[in-house]
This record gives sequence, C-alpha cells and structure tokens, in this order.
Amino acid sequence: VQLQACGGGLVQAGGSLRLSCAASGLTFSMYDMGWFRQPPGKEREFVAATRGNDGRTYYADSVKGRFTISRDNAKNTVYLQMSSLIPEDTAVYYCASKHYSGPHYYTEMHPYTHWGQGTQVTVSS
Repeated sequence: VQLQACGGGLVQAGGSLRLSCAASGLTFSMYDMGWFRQPPGKEREFVAATRGNDGRTYYADSVKGRFTISRDNAKNTVYLQMSSLIPEDTAVYYCASKHYSGPHYYTEMHPYTHWGQGTQVTVSS
C-alpha cells in the first residue's frame, strides 16, 4: 500500500487549499481514510476521516464547518478541502488508511496501518 499526499502550500489566513491523497496497492473502497496533522512542536492530531463502506465522515471540532473530506473511489483518492484557514491550521498534513474491517476508531492514530509522507500547509496571518 502506498499513499501519496499533495496539495500543501503557503496561503493567507482566510484562504483555501485542497489536499489530495492518491492510494495504490489496495482496494480503495474497502479502506477507511483519514487525515491527520502535526503542528510545529506538537503531537500529531486527528483532522477528518471517511469510512470506506458507506462514506460516513468524521471531523475534529477545530475544523468542523471549515474542512470537508471526500473520496473518489474510482480515482483511489481522498481529498481534504480546507477553507477559512487560520494560522493554527499550520501543520504537516498526513493521510492514512485502514481496512474497514479493522477497529472502528476513526479519530485515533493507532488503527491506521498505512501513512503517506505528509504535505506542509502554512497559513500566514
């Protein structure tokens, strides 16, 4: 399994970015996909997730209403649309995957079995 995240960059506060994560080596529709981020000097934290079997979504409170996770099973890709960005969103963003039959914990890191390399998002004030 390989996950390739891209789409990060430098953006002003209030702006938008869309991250993409292309997956290979797996039956994508059978995998839950998550986005996590690691702000400078802090631990990695949950951002959003989407279930493989029904597309149900989960969000961290800090991004609800601003970020949207979506998936295109035909393209083996998960997206994170980020809007109304604030400096506190500055972090390295990682995508992750786990088989849908695994533990039904979507907001924690440990059930995810594969991780992408991360993409930097910097929001300037």
